[in-house]
Amino acid sequence: MGIQTSINRTTDYAAIKAKQNVAWGSGDYSKVGVTLQITGEELAEAMDMKADAKVLDVAAGNGNATMAFARRFCNVTSTDYVEALLEASSRRAEAEGLFVTYKVADAENLPFEEQSFDAVVSTFGVMFTPNQHQSAAELQRVVKTGGKIGMASWTPESFVGQLFKTIGKHVPPPAGVNSPAVWGNGAWLEEAFGGTCEILSFQRKNFMLRYRDAEHFLDYFRTFYGPMHKAFEALDANGQAALRSDILALVEKFDVSTHESLCISSEYAEVILERL
Repeated sequence: MGIQTSINRTTDYAAIKAKQNVAWGSGDYSKVGVTLQITGEELAEAMDMKADAKVLDVAAGNGNATMAFARRFCNVTSTDYVEALLEASSRRAEAEGLFVTYKVADAENLPFEEQSFDAVVSTFGVMFTPNQHQSAAELQRVVKTGGKIGMASWTPESFVGQLFKTIGKHVPPPAGVNSPAVWGNGAWLEEAFGGTCEILSFQRKNFMLRYRDAEHFLDYFRTFYGPMHKAFEALDANGQAALRSDILALVEKFDVSTHESLCISSEYAEVILERL
């Protein structure tokens, strides 16, 4: 049986996205995002695209997958609805002498013609769109027949999946919106993509979040990771203390370090699909 998801036809996705835009634009996600670079590199290797392939990075953030595919001489178009994140990515590309096309775009309404790209990718990006089936449909619409869709998404059981669940207990998410972590669930992927795509690969991998200690992680994410920054901002002192306590307990549960520094193991799904 497939994973159960709720669909609320009256959900105001525009209002939700406006709030999300503010959240992701707060703090400085680029300082968190850059630590995930290895996931973009591994996805680029797994997808094995030829040089000069046209690749679209959706909800690209500060450009981990963008950089990885551009380093392999693909023609990359990098998109996000938070312009500041694209600007951060552009500075990275310029520093490395990489050519990338940047465009502010909504993953649920991509401004490209049907079958425009050889591959469409997203690392920990498109999974955060509120209208998940719509964004999944857009990925399928703009990739060519025989082209690939590649994604890295946190799984529901992962540290990050549980982190959002923990935050949601203190600051409830918008009504009618499913957990972003459904993108790391094979049954949901089959539901959303199975009609037009074949799943070529579904691999569970682990990313290690490495910080000095639990307090360092929490303060770093609270400062720079927009959703957590906004969650703490929405709470009074008692609420902040309760959220802090719950996050530290979660960190302790997922810490796999063998020395004094913190090493949090967070599972994610690396998925490659082919458009039929």
